[in-house]
Amino acid sequence: MTEEERSDFIREAIEEDIEGGPFGGRVHTRFPPEPNGYLHIGHAKAISINFGIAEDFDGLCNLRMDDTDPTKEKWEYVEAIKRDIRWLGYDWEDRFFFASDYFGQLYEWALELIKKGKAYVDDLSAEQISAYRGDFTTPGRESPYRDRSVEENLELFERMRAGEFEEGERVLRAKIDMSSPNMNMRDPVMYRILYETHYKQGDDWCIYPTYDWTHGQSDSIEGITHSLCSLEFEDHRPLYNWFLEALEIYHPRQIEFARLNLSHTVMSKRYLLQLVEEGRVEGWDDPRMPTISGMRRRGFPPSAIRAFLDEIGVAKADSLIDMDMLEHFVRDELNRTAPRVMAVMDPLRIVIENYPEDQTDVFEVDINPEDPASGKRKVPFSRVLYIERGDFREDPPKRFQRLAPGREVRLKRAYLITCEEVVKDEDGEIVELRCTYDPETKGGVAPDGRYVRTLHWVSADHALDVEVRLYDRLFAKADMGDIPEDKAFADYLNPDSLKVTTAKAEPSLAEAEPGDRFQFYRKSYVCVDEDSTEDHPVFNRTVPLRSTWAKIEKRLKRRG
Repeated sequence: MTEEERSDFIREAIEEDIEGGPFGGRVHTRFPPEPNGYLHIGHAKAISINFGIAEDFDGLCNLRMDDTDPTKEKWEYVEAIKRDIRWLGYDWEDRFFFASDYFGQLYEWALELIKKGKAYVDDLSAEQISAYRGDFTTPGRESPYRDRSVEENLELFERMRAGEFEEGERVLRAKIDMSSPNMNMRDPVMYRILYETHYKQGDDWCIYPTYDWTHGQSDSIEGITHSLCSLEFEDHRPLYNWFLEALEIYHPRQIEFARLNLSHTVMSKRYLLQLVEEGRVEGWDDPRMPTISGMRRRGFPPSAIRAFLDEIGVAKADSLIDMDMLEHFVRDELNRTAPRVMAVMDPLRIVIENYPEDQTDVFEVDINPEDPASGKRKVPFSRVLYIERGDFREDPPKRFQRLAPGREVRLKRAYLITCEEVVKDEDGEIVELRCTYDPETKGGVAPDGRYVRTLHWVSADHALDVEVRLYDRLFAKADMGDIPEDKAFADYLNPDSLKVTTAKAEPSLAEAEPGDRFQFYRKSYVCVDEDSTEDHPVFNRTVPLRSTWAKIEKRLKRRG
């Protein structure tokens, strides 16, 4: 994508800043996740904006853990965040930071605000603070402790730091404006008492700064020029600015953009954690999850995700993007890059009666017809084969063009065959087809040029049994942000989001490694799962060859 195609309101604002000179022509962004869960596709958008803009302007981008809540944060999440960002193709080089490493400086700045009469220790409980704050139609009331002297506030805050009070007994609040129409400016809490061990700082602290108090000052410490945030932080910008101005320190510029909302899933780490803890999914990297690790495990290429994010661009208003759009970019990428293989998902046995029992042909088949340089692979052919059960009808409807009694079809790159007999079990179920082949059509080419439908197949003597996990939408409802009050988000889980089957696959897949991607001819794109072993190969369906969800969604609505 060219710079002109990539232009948006954030880049235009940065260009104005470069020309105006408030940051000396510098561009320095940051991606500041909280390590309380795995990153999802919404975070991927923020990553691409922050790292992409820094790259476009020859600037820098930091990675910073905004780790101010010891009750939810883990090293596991830190490592997962780093792994996901690298996988997407971005590099923070040596600029990896922790907000918790700034706790000492933040504490000193808090003392400074107290000395300036701009912060005070409050004895109100959390419930009382909420009640005193008022609402959007009612101004807040000032705390009875708001006018404590500077000396008393300093003493109490230092005692909070020393661990002399119980959790919830006191907080430090900024003294701003309890009648402000912006609720964030109504004396927000800066510090609360928590006797929790921090995953990185250990037990060094028993008071922890809030996100709003930490965020802007961390940006200032790191020399960030542009603090790029999602739209929900727009109402927090006045507070971001107030803290920096009150401290009279270096002041970055905050700009907000619309977050990414994707259909048929949720973008709340709280909901995603609930899915994991309740066992509704197999973990953060479950291929049905919208997490980056889940998409990686499912087989989404990072280049496809980045192309999708480039296409949706940067907007000022929230919108719902259909999952089909993301899957379109996945298909487009895999169509160009994924090797083709034959795998039969619902096997029906075929015996070619006039083919010699002790004979095996080996045919050369294109690895990827979209990429002539990919070469060819060898596929064995024998007397007994498997085809898809759905490719045969004993009593075919008018437009059915595949195999039927007395009808001829082409086996891809092999021979033309004709069905001569249908074999059934005692229950009347079809268990086998007896066919004949035309030896003159070797390679799948008829000398007279007659056209018949091409089917994929697998040699029974050489077939590899593989487990295939058929993943689909996690939720049946498209807009998970619009849930009735009497419903829970889990009520909309798609009962068919995972089906497991065993397929017969060509033997070349025995050498496939976890993470390898393929196209199962005529069926879907797949990826070798990390659970896969030599004795038990496992493939995840990445996406079908074409979208079928619109029809499924209509059917689910009729049921509901």
